[in-house]
Amino acid sequence: MSEEMLIQHCSPTLAGLKTGNLVNCRYQSYAEVLTFLRKWNTALKDKGVRLIPLRFHNGKVLIYVYRPSQLSRDLQDNEVCSLLSEHGYCTDSCCKCLARLMKRLCEADEFPHEIGLFLGYPSEDVKGFIENKACDAKCVGCWKVYGDADKAQKTFDRYKKCTRIYSKQWANGKPLSKLSVAR
Repeated sequence: MSEEMLIQHCSPTLAGLKTGNLVNCRYQSYAEVLTFLRKWNTALKDKGVRLIPLRFHNGKVLIYVYRPSQLSRDLQDNEVCSLLSEHGYCTDSCCKCLARLMKRLCEADEFPHEIGLFLGYPSEDVKGFIENKACDAKCVGCWKVYGDADKAQKTFDRYKKCTRIYSKQWANGKPLSKLSVAR
């Protein structure tokens, strides 16, 4: 687990463009993960960014890097609530939703497709992915698009540009804590 990994996989969230990102990485010990999370949660708290482990499995930890305020806003959308409710989520609070997501990740044979809602993907695309069993997408980028392909492509391009800029600035010595935007 490294700062570079966060830059490569989470720049759009760090920049405030996206609700969340996932990072799946190997770890040596549970204590190592806790130390990493504690360090970055402390460094990014004032920026409105949080890191939590969603699942430990086969020597890897799935870390959710997200903006709680954006997730809370996303969970107020009626379509998002409806989709999550269909999968057993209580949408009263972010904490309850995250607890359910963790449980689904540990119990399900498949990756729970509603996770896209926690990443800021459009609900119509998450719904389309589930209903079409990941087939017949209009286009593919950070996610499979079933709704507005033009809008999604512009979003994909913004995310790529953000990651390029963050990677370059980080390589030139700007620390992740300075690259993260307060929201």
